[in-house]
Amino acid sequence: MFRMLIAAAAGAVLAVSAAAAQPVTARVGVIPIIGAAPIFVTDGKGWAKEAGLDLKFTTFESGPNMIQALASGTIDIYVAGVMPLAVARAKGIESKVVTATAVEEMVFVAGPKLAPYFREGVPPAQALKDFRAKEGKPARLAAQPPGSVPNTTLQHWLWQVAKADKADAEIVSMGIDATQQAVLVGAVEGAAIREPALTIVQGRNPNIKLVATGGQMFPSQPGTVVAVTPAFAKAHPEKVQGLVDALVKADKLLKERPDEAAPLVEAALGKGIVDLATIRKALTSPASRFVADPRAIVEATAKMQDFQVSIGTLDKAAPLDGLFDPSFYEKAAGKP
Repeated sequence: MFRMLIAAAAGAVLAVSAAAAQPVTARVGVIPIIGAAPIFVTDGKGWAKEAGLDLKFTTFESGPNMIQALASGTIDIYVAGVMPLAVARAKGIESKVVTATAVEEMVFVAGPKLAPYFREGVPPAQALKDFRAKEGKPARLAAQPPGSVPNTTLQHWLWQVAKADKADAEIVSMGIDATQQAVLVGAVEGAAIREPALTIVQGRNPNIKLVATGGQMFPSQPGTVVAVTPAFAKAHPEKVQGLVDALVKADKLLKERPDEAAPLVEAALGKGIVDLATIRKALTSPASRFVADPRAIVEATAKMQDFQVSIGTLDKAAPLDGLFDPSFYEKAAGKP
């Protein structure tokens, strides 16, 4: 009888251990950009599985497009721009930003037709005005939908930094892939893009000109973040902590050894379309600034939210206190 009890107890312990060892499936929504590289490195290095997570990726064209999936509960982890989360939160769709991944990602490029107007010493507003005077129409500039970081950043640069006349520029909303193609074929005269699109378009056509960097468009521009749903964070806090631990390691790897990280990012983003050399170059470009600490973007996010109110994307600014949860990062950063 005693032996039977020992065997039963041992079996119970093994069953509990096996259950604990079973990875938790985490449905990840992600946009295919270099700013999302930390999650790709985390997955490619096997660090997510070490944390007890089996990441299942779904690709979206923009952050705003991903919000519906977040609202319907079809994703657990959101990897995209922070501003759609602020917009969603104002509408009652909650999430917790646990890490940042990158800042100042968005840049502005002018296509071959518009680029000659951006001459040295000519203010951007004058360049756009000169284009309209010569061509008889405003410059068509592509960005992701209203509410997205690309769209907000482009509008901030046009109206607040460059002080352009609204008659001289028309913003056209389209997805990431469509934006890249539109710039390459001349369907638009310029665009707000990020890596790897910047490296790709300039590699294919050197006449596409980088006009403004992320810092020039919106200083400390908040970009891609990793956010989790409250339900997932409550059900699996230890898994979320393991994920953030891994993301902090990935951030360090991307900064210090980008050549080692490049194949992992290429495996996720390339899919036979973008080669390894392009990914390597994109990881070290002026548009790639990796930052893991979510606290580093809180102030800039508030400023961007205020700007969204001013352009009508948001009805009113919402308090950001509940959007960011830096506790996971703080624990991860304190580990050796």
